Amino acid sequence: MPKNNKTKVIIPIAIFALLFLGIGVGMSYFKKNLYTVMKVPDFELTDQNGKKITNKDMLGKVYLVEFFFSKCPTICPVMNTNMKAVQNHINNPDFGIISISIDPENDTPEALKEHAQRIGAKSPNWHFLTGDRSYIGKLADQFNIYVGDKEDEAESLNHSGMIALVDEKGNIRCRYNKENMPILYYSGLNYEDPEGKNPKLNGKYHPDREILIEDIKKLLN
Repeated sequence: MPKNNKTKVIIPIAIFALLFLGIGVGMSYFKKNLYTVMKVPDFELTDQNGKKITNKDMLGKVYLVEFFFSKCPTICPVMNTNMKAVQNHINNPDFGIISISIDPENDTPEALKEHAQRIGAKSPNWHFLTGDRSYIGKLADQFNIYVGDKEDEAESLNHSGMIALVDEKGNIRCRYNKENMPILYYSGLNYEDPEGKNPKLNGKYHPDREILIEDIKKLLN
């Protein structure tokens, strides 16, 4: 084969190899690294022990942020179960959870303390926070996590089941999906029925709790 023809064959192969290598490296990067969404919004609220907790108090810790209320009869029990499972699995003094009530009229510090005991929240870094309703609504907007307006009945309050993952420097972080796009937030609605054996759950199962635990460990290591 003439030299020029060999060169014409080799160059496309080399380019293809480099592209393939680049794609492999890129996919590896997305799999191992977490995306920085934004800085966590400033907050100052009161926890179940009557203590003021701010975002600055949480610096140096990896933590989760959720919005909930103790009388919620729908998604909150599922979220509570998953948060408790994460708490028990991680069991690290540098890990915390921030659970912000969207029903502060009923969720006083005393009520939140009873709720924490009832669901098995044992970590001293799991803070159930309450405060002014309008302040909490604006805070949820800053997080870009949906919280609906107050209804006539507390049980009718609407809110998202999404969870924010915050690193030790106060940055909201997340992993990339299969399309290498950041997921932004994690779902707290992870049903414990991977094989669909519980008819009440209709076979629903979301792996977010497992990937959340993986990503918490990445930030703690």
